[in-house]
This record gives sequence, C-alpha cells and structure tokens, in this order.
Amino acid sequence: MVPDFQTIMLPILKILEDNKEHKLQELISKICDEFNLSEEERNELVPSGVQTKIYNRVTWAMTHFKKAGLAVSPKRSTFVIGEKGIEVLKSKPSRIDLKFLKEIPEYQKWKETSKGTHSVEKNNINEYSQEELETRTPEELLEDSYSQLKEELAIEIIEKIKECSPSFFERLVVDLLLKMGYGGSKRGKVTGKSGDGGIDGIIDEDKLGLDSIYIQAKKWDTVVGRPEIHKFIGALAGQGAKKGIFITTSNFTKEASEYQPKNDTKIVLIDGIRLANLMIEHSVGVATKINYEVKKIDSDYFEEM
Repeated sequence: MVPDFQTIMLPILKILEDNKEHKLQELISKICDEFNLSEEERNELVPSGVQTKIYNRVTWAMTHFKKAGLAVSPKRSTFVIGEKGIEVLKSKPSRIDLKFLKEIPEYQKWKETSKGTHSVEKNNINEYSQEELETRTPEELLEDSYSQLKEELAIEIIEKIKECSPSFFERLVVDLLLKMGYGGSKRGKVTGKSGDGGIDGIIDEDKLGLDSIYIQAKKWDTVVGRPEIHKFIGALAGQGAKKGIFITTSNFTKEASEYQPKNDTKIVLIDGIRLANLMIEHSVGVATKINYEVKKIDSDYFEEM
C-alpha cells in the first residue's frame, strides 16, 4: 500500500540528512524502496490519472518541508536539507507530520500568511479528523481540496516572482492588467527607466485610451508603509495623473491600506496574495493541469417519465 504523505515525511528527511542535493525522482525511488513498494504500487495512479500516487505524495511532503524550512530547493526538482531540518533530526523525532510542523515558527508564519486566501473552515484538508471527514459531503471536500491547491499555488507564485528581476515583475504586472481587460489591444507599457518618478508602467484604462492608469510595482519582502504611498501620489501628481495602482509582492501596513488621498486621485493597492490570486484567475504565469466536471441529474429530462 502506498503510504500517505505524512508517513513518508520523516524517512524523506533522513534521506536528506547527508546534506547533498537530491533529485525528486531519486527521493521517490528511495521512498519506494524504504516501504518495499511493489511495481504495481509504484505505478499506481491518482484518480485523475495524471501522475502516480507516490509522486504526488512525495511532492506534497516536500511542499510542506519547504514552508517549514526543513528543506530548500536550490534548483527545479532538486532538494537539500535546510538548517531547520538538521535541527529537527538532532531531536530524534519518532514521526514528522502536519501536527509536528505546526510547532515550527517558519511553518506557523506561512500558515498565518496564507490565512484569508479562502473561506474554508480549515487551512488544510488533512487537518480534518476522521469524524469530520465522514460528516462532510464529497462536494464540500472537493471544494476544500480545490481551495487548498489554489492557496498553495498562490504562495508558490509569490516565491517565483521574488526570484525574477524587477524589470520582469514590471512586465508581469502590465501583462496581468491587459488580461484583466485594461488597455484594449496591447495598450500598455513598462517605463523601464530610472528617474521615472516612481512610475513603473502605464496602461490605458479603456480601449480608446481616453484615460491612463499609472503603475508602481515593488518586488519587496518588507511591508509597504504609508510614506511609500505618499511618494507614489506625488509621482502621479508630477505626471498630471489621477489614477494609480500600487502592486507589491509583500503586504501593506494598516495605515497604508486605510489612507485616502484628499484630492480626487484614486489609488488601488494590491498585495502579494491578491496579485497571485488575480494571476490564477486570469491565467497569467499559470497553466491548467486538469479539469474536473461535477455533474448532477437533469431533473427536466426525467420529468415526463
């Protein structure tokens, strides 16, 4: 039987204990050997048929490891133990699971960051007890799973953006706004120059170009405060502009979020989580992996039976 992703967490961390880089496929192979999986079990697919169960479960385990700092990924599909992982192994745990990870500050911080990205009662479907699972309908569990996957993807998008250059981020923002319907037919541009007064991009508000929206895009880890908003408003005034969008990969302080210009200037603030969700909604930087159709009885068809 293919073990669940929490059961394989400790064995994976022990594989990484040698402090060397390990490819994903190598981890999968070693876990298969660790649990003496048969050839049939190694090739057993998830219900969608798009990947094997063991591949799915190892990748999920690594996702949570990265959030907790137990492992890092220096390059695509490659993992090495993190400082927190070394520390955890020194404590000689008998098991590592989601309950264990919740005690790690880095993991707690990620959970707090991801709160509010959806309205599910719990952040992770794996946190439901057996009793709760039995009382929830398949539709509810499907919705919860979808929300969890979307939440994970949003966090991954933010991390990916932070690896990109500032100029790429500015182009990404313009691409997103074009996909959202602004600018008509490619009527948006990145300013791409220093001394631009804090303006990183300009896009037409409508297809006729009757008004323009000015953009500031900051690929920051630090929280954006009210002074930065003041500077942006000043940059807009310097351009004779009345509308602006301030986008960041981080968050805004309460003072920045609540600030309203006294004149008729309109500012929209978009933080990292909202940016990622907009990218998912408008298919910017993401691709559809699989579609599921949930069907129900067509009552009208059977009415005359």
